[in-house]
Amino acid sequence: MKIAVPKESAAGEFRVAASQDIVKKLTDLGISVVIQKEAGITSEISDQMYQEAGAVSAPDFNATVDQADIILKIQPPSAEEVKALPKGSCLVCLMNVRSDLTAAKAVAKAGVTCFAMELLPRISRAQNMDVLSSQSNLAGYKAVIDAIAAYKKAVPMMMTAAGMISPAQVLVLGAGVAGLQAIATAKRLGAAVTAFDVRPSVKEQVESLGAKFLETAKIEQAETTGGYAKELDEQSKKNQEEALLAIMPKTDIIITTALIPGKKAPLLITEEMLKRMKSGSIVFDLAAEQGGNCYGTLYGKTVTHYGTTIFGQSNAASQLSASASPLFAKNLYNFILPMIDREKISLNINFEDEIYQAACIAKNGQLLIEESTHV
Repeated sequence: MKIAVPKESAAGEFRVAASQDIVKKLTDLGISVVIQKEAGITSEISDQMYQEAGAVSAPDFNATVDQADIILKIQPPSAEEVKALPKGSCLVCLMNVRSDLTAAKAVAKAGVTCFAMELLPRISRAQNMDVLSSQSNLAGYKAVIDAIAAYKKAVPMMMTAAGMISPAQVLVLGAGVAGLQAIATAKRLGAAVTAFDVRPSVKEQVESLGAKFLETAKIEQAETTGGYAKELDEQSKKNQEEALLAIMPKTDIIITTALIPGKKAPLLITEEMLKRMKSGSIVFDLAAEQGGNCYGTLYGKTVTHYGTTIFGQSNAASQLSASASPLFAKNLYNFILPMIDREKISLNINFEDEIYQAACIAKNGQLLIEESTHV
């Protein structure tokens, strides 16, 4: 049995889908692991480190995936890479199917079984496979670090002989994994933190981190049975907007993390809100890839509107690749381990299992995800 780990070709992607520790676990099972040359170099993992863990090095993508049973990646394969994937092989990676089905269609046409890691169900058994959570945790941390680096004032309260510096006022919108980590990081750095989420159930988590929960007028039940936020009705949107408008003049840094699965990111910061912010304020929009939570956000760009700088963050976790890659690799390992027959050292996927059923988007040459699923 062969598992292949190619080098990521997508622009700005510095992670790799296997760490040396995971390679060692796989080779100890009797599995052949092939890593493309320099695949881990941007994650501080050398070819020698992989080889010491038992992996074999291959010179290019084609040689890496040749005759592979499982291909592990971070991002979807390019059109050229799809051509090299062995028919009947199993591809496991992020496929970004909620925004674009191009790669999914190509993979299905190539006869590859494909699992999209962003589609994992929110159940306890899948927690140790959840790449979105492990990477969002790092993204929330990185967003605060980068926002503070761009902010031209001190963040913690400081008492000096020349006077006092007030703490920076940080607002975090969305209290999921990324948002909670952003709150914790901003608090550790001395900021005064306020957070908002349409799900009242997260108030206790926000306050346990030392932040203030922004109260609003009544908002409808805005949480799905799976624990995700959902789109608000018009009155709830109005109540939310009024609460945010009131806090904008006092806010220095905003971290936005609000996403609705399968839909465009909700617009939380309007043009009118930006006009009310102080000149020199910062907005760090972690929802930029799905349209952004802020007026004027451009994915992968930094822009300024009404004196406020807006960062349309692209792939924040990748900027911490040396930390992100081992976490991603462990998630993938936990996902593929149950599909391996350890006695025969061969693939044995239980497609009836709710985890694999939810994540499988291509099988036997057919695309298993509908056009209406993506935004």
